[in-house]
Amino acid sequence: MSEKVEETQAIELPASLTVRDLAEAINASPIDIIKTLMTNGVMANINQLIDFETAAIVASEMGSEVTLETLDQLEADDSGEIPLWRRLIASEDEKDLTPRPPVVTILGHVDHGKTTLLDAIRETSVATGEAGGITQRISAYQVEHNEKLITFLDTPGHAAFTAMRSRGAQGADIVILVVAADDGVMPQTKEAIAHARAASVPLIVAMTKIDKANANPDMVKQQLADVGLVPDEWDGETIVVPVSGTESTGLEDLLEAIQLIADNTEILANPKGEIIGTVIEAERNKSKGVVATLLVQNGTLSEGEIVTVGTTHGRLRAMFDFHGTQIKEATPSTPISIMGLKEVPQAGDLFRVVGTEKEARAIVADRKEKAKQASTTSQTLVTLENMFDRYQAGEVRELRLIIKADVQGSLDPIVSSLTQLSAGDKEGEIGVNVLHSLTGNIGENDVMLAAASNAIIMGFNVESDKPVRRMAEREGVSIRIYDIIYRLTEDVEKGLKGMLEPEEKETVIGKAEVRAIFKIRKLGNIAGCMVTEGEIRRNALMRVVRNKKVIFDGEVGSLRQERDDVREVRSGFECGISVKGFNEIQEGDILECYIRELVNVSID
Repeated sequence: MSEKVEETQAIELPASLTVRDLAEAINASPIDIIKTLMTNGVMANINQLIDFETAAIVASEMGSEVTLETLDQLEADDSGEIPLWRRLIASEDEKDLTPRPPVVTILGHVDHGKTTLLDAIRETSVATGEAGGITQRISAYQVEHNEKLITFLDTPGHAAFTAMRSRGAQGADIVILVVAADDGVMPQTKEAIAHARAASVPLIVAMTKIDKANANPDMVKQQLADVGLVPDEWDGETIVVPVSGTESTGLEDLLEAIQLIADNTEILANPKGEIIGTVIEAERNKSKGVVATLLVQNGTLSEGEIVTVGTTHGRLRAMFDFHGTQIKEATPSTPISIMGLKEVPQAGDLFRVVGTEKEARAIVADRKEKAKQASTTSQTLVTLENMFDRYQAGEVRELRLIIKADVQGSLDPIVSSLTQLSAGDKEGEIGVNVLHSLTGNIGENDVMLAAASNAIIMGFNVESDKPVRRMAEREGVSIRIYDIIYRLTEDVEKGLKGMLEPEEKETVIGKAEVRAIFKIRKLGNIAGCMVTEGEIRRNALMRVVRNKKVIFDGEVGSLRQERDDVREVRSGFECGISVKGFNEIQEGDILECYIRELVNVSID
């Protein structure tokens, strides 16, 4: 009797995962995995991140075969390349999918008429609701055109649009770019275009203020063509619709264009499927508690259901449509205002319906733990130094850049040079994608776009102020600033080839003044010091400065406060310090404590 050979299918794992996730993937005990890691010289806890190579070794020793996730699966997690709604319905049966109303947001330069246009559409085309009028206004509403609904997100601009993307959501299916006929393409217009392109969202141009005497539509069309939005009447692919919010002209044409794009895109959902959606905005109301505006994107949400949203949850006590009328259920693409969440969620958080309060609490607790773990790791940070390694690991497919320069004369050759680096790419090489390029200093909008798109910001002869640098550090965005063009392009080229080494950065963390010398047998001279700046650390490096000249550079030998060995002493306190290999300390010397570290983020 021949033995039956059981075929095993390789388990696909991401480039990095926690011990807990590995245990679940290969159906093993986390304790056994931790023991196997220890035998291989790796000390890890259950929430520790390990790379694929380590996971593969452990899995092999435990009898499982694993492979690295394929490119297609990685794309499904990339919010900048695949529309959110496609990812949400990926598990739905195709026969259950039906068209849903498109969700539209309006971006553009300040004072180009975004609010006026939204108000005009609202007043002329809002789908009729129950009697009683609008009792409250939420940041989204629906209009009716040719017996079909369109949902508009009344967001404050591309900053909010990108803030949502940076948290993994997308919100809109179509973007309307507002450009004034009397003003043309402005810097903020270009930023809005970059944000829409990074999100891979179809774009329609609404040319506003055409009723003004100084309107120049041909000039605007030429400027649009110059930034890559060639009007359809010039044999391009961008629909440009002349409108006037004040005169309420062109609105029907704009709605027709939206419907045309929606029909061609086939925006779908399963009204009976898993209930999923996105938070548009949220706040804490003194009388109502937490009030959130949600956009249902799949399934049908009903009053009384339990939802998890980011790191909070709650039972829906009440639901209202954009008229302020209380409703019992909401179908896909319906914007609603809800009450019942325990904490205020963030815009862009995804919500899901769960069966019980216990399940909701468990999900939220797990998310909080993962968020805490993620805050202590820089796994998501893309830099020139780690670009090549991350590409080989399958984590990224191209180098995305945001370029800022002092003048247009500098910007053009930089972008041209970087484009040439990508133009001759062969199969298997990293491409360069300049998402956005503009003159001016690096601002918070640049950081938000980079965070949402996993891009690097590169500046030439520009600055970034402290709030921007703090925001970049918080969001995990790499900023590099140069004063020589060829060094910028050279670093990019080295990064693409994996030749750029991390920079070594030296940081002075504290200074101490020597006030007395104590001779101790077997230990040599100990300097009695007063810490005058920062802090002195026992495991740091130390320079001895005398008469403003460095006379010795070494390590901290010992650090004592009163009779105790301590790890650090802060400014304003006295301590005893010895320096390894140097016994000639004198009163009046300045001891400069510093650290050296390899850094990937270069912010000047």
